[in-house]
Amino acid sequence: QVQLVESGGGLVQPGGSLRLSCAASGGSFRLYTVGWYRQAPGKQRELVAYITSGGSTNYADSVKGRFTISRDNAKNMVALQMNSLKPEDTAVYYCNANRDFLGKKYDYWGQGTQVTVSS
Repeated sequence: QVQLVESGGGLVQPGGSLRLSCAASGGSFRLYTVGWYRQAPGKQRELVAYITSGGSTNYADSVKGRFTISRDNAKNMVALQMNSLKPEDTAVYYCNANRDFLGKKYDYWGQGTQVTVSS
């Protein structure tokens, strides 16, 4: 069982930066692929970025060059550095950890943190 807690959301002006953190407890966090998703009002949840247990990363086209995902396995933490924020980045951001092990899928979500980009 893995518990995830996001933090770092808030209100920021366009062009500003925020750093989101996902803190994990329980389980072998270092073995999980961890992703950041977001959901804007009236829209489906979408993948923003993910980082594998080996450190490989992948980003949605909409955030490439602006967002950076990283992990610190010693601290059981994954961060999402968000720069050059745009109003369309406004959403609730969720952390997800998942892995497949011995034919079983393990999938955990945090409670989300609100990011609002507005002047």
